[in-house]
Amino acid sequence: MATTKPAWQPLERHGLLQQARILHVIAGADFKLKYAGSALGYVWSVIKPIALFTMLYFVFTRVFRVGAGSHYYAVSLLMGIVLFYFFTDAITLGMNSIVSRSDLIRKLSFPRMIVAVSATLTAALTFGTNLTVIAGFVAWKHITPRLDWLLIPPLLLELYVFTLGVSLILATIFVRVRDLGQVWELVQQLWMYATPIIYPVGFLPPWAKKVSFFNPFTQVLEYLRSIILYQDFPDNRVTAGQIFHSPVGDLIPIGVAIAFLVGGVLLMRREEPWFAERV
Repeated sequence: MATTKPAWQPLERHGLLQQARILHVIAGADFKLKYAGSALGYVWSVIKPIALFTMLYFVFTRVFRVGAGSHYYAVSLLMGIVLFYFFTDAITLGMNSIVSRSDLIRKLSFPRMIVAVSATLTAALTFGTNLTVIAGFVAWKHITPRLDWLLIPPLLLELYVFTLGVSLILATIFVRVRDLGQVWELVQQLWMYATPIIYPVGFLPPWAKKVSFFNPFTQVLEYLRSIILYQDFPDNRVTAGQIFHSPVGDLIPIGVAIAFLVGGVLLMRREEPWFAERV
């Protein structure tokens, strides 16, 4: 007696191409829905960092005079805010992705990691929009492109690797511990003032600089500032190699980013068989 195959197959059997299509559909839909029904739509993705930048720039240049002596403080501050918005937005979306897609998790069989990755890609699309604002400020300051700017994509990739790793870890834990959402809200507020977004990293004492450069976010931000803004001002350039007194020091934050990604992938793969019953 002949047997018939089921009408559907687990999506894992369709290979990477099918998974890439699912990723594209979910990320694209999330990006469109994020501003659906809003009068200004995608403009909000630019307004929010610009509003924060305007307030902080006024306070720290007119009141505290932190960046008053720097010709590029405005661009430097905006760069930090835009990167911070991407980092926190991607992690917040990624952390909530499994729980918010509970209906999809229960009905279909596919790698759950796709859901978390799509959430971070949604934030990356918004980030791409905000990069045009930075480009406008860079042009306003008459900063000309240099060969070192070829390092910008690898640096942004390092930031994404770190962001994705943190997102996968938090998304997995959030399925079990929903209080993690409240903890993350506090952490991201503290993160902004614990990293050199508003102030130059040179303001920190030596021990704090070392702690700060264990954070891949700090390395990416400082290196982007160095190659874009401070090519002609070597005294303003700070690298992990300088802080750790070794060229190998530049690899430490990269290693941290990779470790978070590997840890996030392994943790989610271990826990994903139970996602459907826990969400």
